[in-house]
Amino acid sequence: MNGVGTGSYYTGATAVPVAKPFLMAGYDAPEGVEIRGRYDGEFAKILTRDALNFVAQLQREFKQRVRYALECRKEAKKRYNDGSAPGFDPATKNIREGDWVCAAVPPAVADRKVEITGPVERKMVINALNSGAKVFMADFEDALSPSWENLMNGHINLKDAVNGTISFHDKARNRVYKLNDQIAKLFVRPRGWHLPESHIFIDGEPATACLVDFGLYFFHNYAPFRRGQGAGFGPFFYLPKMEHSREAKIWNCVFEKAEKMVGIERGSIRATVLIETLPAAFQMDEILYELRDHSVGLNCGRWDYIFSYVKTFQGHPDRLLPDRFLVGMGQHFMKSYSDRLIWTCHRRGVHAMGGMAAQIPIKDDKEANEAALDLVKKDKLREVRAGHDGTWAAHPGLIPACMEVFNNTMGNSPNQIKTAKREEAANLTEEDLLQRPRGVRTMEGLRLNTRVGIQYLAAWLTGSGSVPLYNLMEDAATAEISRVQNWQWLKYGAELNGDGLGVRVNKELFGRVVEEEMARIEKEVGKEKYKKGMYKEASKIFTRQCTTSTLDDFLTLDAYNNIVVHHPKLTQSRL
Repeated sequence: MNGVGTGSYYTGATAVPVAKPFLMAGYDAPEGVEIRGRYDGEFAKILTRDALNFVAQLQREFKQRVRYALECRKEAKKRYNDGSAPGFDPATKNIREGDWVCAAVPPAVADRKVEITGPVERKMVINALNSGAKVFMADFEDALSPSWENLMNGHINLKDAVNGTISFHDKARNRVYKLNDQIAKLFVRPRGWHLPESHIFIDGEPATACLVDFGLYFFHNYAPFRRGQGAGFGPFFYLPKMEHSREAKIWNCVFEKAEKMVGIERGSIRATVLIETLPAAFQMDEILYELRDHSVGLNCGRWDYIFSYVKTFQGHPDRLLPDRFLVGMGQHFMKSYSDRLIWTCHRRGVHAMGGMAAQIPIKDDKEANEAALDLVKKDKLREVRAGHDGTWAAHPGLIPACMEVFNNTMGNSPNQIKTAKREEAANLTEEDLLQRPRGVRTMEGLRLNTRVGIQYLAAWLTGSGSVPLYNLMEDAATAEISRVQNWQWLKYGAELNGDGLGVRVNKELFGRVVEEEMARIEKEVGKEKYKKGMYKEASKIFTRQCTTSTLDDFLTLDAYNNIVVHHPKLTQSRL
């Protein structure tokens, strides 16, 4: 019972009701830490006083450095908007040309041929760990809608997974899911530096989301993880959305601080950085250098990379993207980025991970399913022949096909770090990494962007961050590409030159497209689901984001306020 109770106390004559004051259930937070999310007894096992104190120490030590890094992003954005472009930094030429290597790869993660990714939902965690993949990247970032419930349940799920006790009873199927004897190695992706965690306040301001994600997971799991999966190393992480090596240096300092606080060896924590912003493509060596004692490589986060290309060049009307499905790894700037990443990683002794296969099995169309699977195999063959050490898949059904491609090419070798040097990539220039993508723009491209963006955002607002749409598993990166491409075409009145229409994109045309695509969405999902869903709210947010005069940095940052729910502070009460 929460609140003030009443009962009968014997006073010597008659029994009279008097107040029995007691403290309402609440989190045992240390001084300066305020939990504004809903109280739950299971959540309290994650949000212990010691765990919150650990997070608070990280926040207090690093918050000013994080703020400075984000201010530097704003300054770089202004330079790009004024006509400049990213490039190699002359001040760090000695690092790029230096003869140094990262710490040796831990044996537990030498073989990463196929990695599966997904949100930290309970059933997903079990299925992904059981999938046959070498690694499961459990995601607090783009594949998760960061509601309070999702975040806290995610930490419960990962703690149970590390301890080997996780199970899930699917009542609809009357099936119990448990871990197999052989499971994938667990990596965890916290959110990016730019995001707040508005359910936890530290010293009167929202906590830095990634420090909450990292801190809670690390604090509860470092010891059992190192005893089990990590074989003396770990925990292992993926780090998203970085734009400069100064941001990698902060992470390195966070890792060193965490290791010191709990008394484990320096270099125990290991992380792979996603190169998914255009500025970071010019900082690969520098990022690895800052994390050299904690690094296990770089990853081609190609969908966010396309999003970043548009965002970086938002002030450049001569860099309009074609339809997003034409911006693949065959584009010169994309191939150059992948080749440079492989060369850089192998030169420094760490993994060069490939990109995502977002396809999901098409159960009701065998021919279409086989065609999709063939595309996946061709993409993975391109990656492994290029020298990538592993790849990503979004669905367990793709794991066998991806694994077969990598095994057939690599044989028994766990990776290609020492064999695929790609020395020719040393000659890639700034122009190679910045070359304008080729292709046409169509009305169907505008419509698809709009339809996918609205549907993804509607799902995100109702708690789902990983959404199957049109036989692809979409996360926030796809919605971001849809949004910024629509914005770019609207901003500069792009001509739809690929379907013979020859019309230019403007607000009137876009308004009609939104209206027509909303009608199509209602028809596709059904009136009942449409009515219960947040499609109209999503449409308003997406439309506003596409038509604003100044491009917002992140869709989810704007939409985040729609899923933050504060609960009143619980205090001691009396009648």
